Amino acid sequence: MSNKQNTRFHVNEQGYYGQFGGAYIPEMLYPNVEELRENYLKIIQQPDFKEEFDHLLKTYVGRPTPLYHAKRLSEKFNATVYLKREDLCHTGAHKINNTIGQILLAKRLGKEKIVAETGAGQHGVATATVCALMGMECIVYMGKIDMERQRPNVERMRILGTKVVPALSGSMTLKDATNEAMRHWINNPTDTHYIIGSVVGPHPYPDMVARFQSVISEEMKIQLTEETGNPFPDYVFACVGGGSNAAGAFYHYLHDENVNLVAVEAAGKGVDSGESAATTALGKPGVLHGSKTLLMQTQDGQVVEPYSISAGLDYPGIGPIHAHLFDTGRVKFVSATDDEAMNAGIQLGRLEGIIPAIESAHALAALSQFEFDQDDIVVVNLSGRGDKDLETYIRWGKY
Repeated sequence: MSNKQNTRFHVNEQGYYGQFGGAYIPEMLYPNVEELRENYLKIIQQPDFKEEFDHLLKTYVGRPTPLYHAKRLSEKFNATVYLKREDLCHTGAHKINNTIGQILLAKRLGKEKIVAETGAGQHGVATATVCALMGMECIVYMGKIDMERQRPNVERMRILGTKVVPALSGSMTLKDATNEAMRHWINNPTDTHYIIGSVVGPHPYPDMVARFQSVISEEMKIQLTEETGNPFPDYVFACVGGGSNAAGAFYHYLHDENVNLVAVEAAGKGVDSGESAATTALGKPGVLHGSKTLLMQTQDGQVVEPYSISAGLDYPGIGPIHAHLFDTGRVKFVSATDDEAMNAGIQLGRLEGIIPAIESAHALAALSQFEFDQDDIVVVNLSGRGDKDLETYIRWGKY
């Protein structure tokens, strides 16, 4: 395979995935982003960085996470279904893989303080966790509405010593928290590192986050080989908001076209209901939070407020890597409604004794949209656990 084909789905030197990506940033942020761009690959490829990163993933995060053969779920869908158990990571989701990587990077860049944004609160908790671990000051911006619907995560962050600041503008959700965090970084450029939680933002963030999350598919290949004798499944399913868990689950399969990659967006109350977050169905190219990507917008380019029952999926865009994977047809994008996701979450609880995060339940919901062959190997990336969503499950109440 030529080098060109090898890099087809990875970022190029200008920070683009095909037509998407780049760094569309205010001049005041240029030094910060440039410092990162110049140094991130050099730093994360150093043996001492890799050693510390791998050691913390093993002894602190609890990796490798199991690949679990879900027998009763397999019977239901007439295929062999495995769950990649990111819900068993310390803090309850995949987000910690990235925050460990970024805090080690920040330390090596001489930064003393951390700023972050969060939607569902899982990235905020993961950031607060690594800041406590490394003794670094931390501020997390979170939409006021998300703070109300994810109260336990707000309190977890506070217990860990992080200051949680409500974002009060716009829809008071993830998009607005990201705006506030970026504003904070502009005002504190020299001593502060911004830990972005997904494959969004200006280059090099999407590539950097995808690399830290790629441990998911790296482990999958080893575990599938042990389980089945073949590292390549027939399908990999993952939910997509910004898309970091999907980027990690797809990463090592991007160039093997025999592996069907399925990204599941939040359809909310229906793709055409006006209350949705199904970006690939509703979006068009535009610039959001420092990169060119697909985003939901009005005719005159104003960002449309997204909606999903899951706080982690109501983002009006997707990461530029996913925009490119959609554009090239490498990944099939589907969506699941609130009700479909909630039913799938309850179903997993009843069949396998695992209550998933509502984000992850969207990926499970999409299984019913496919006709599998009996010998198909299907992996669903179970990106998080449902503890944080108990209130939402209770309010939904149909179980």
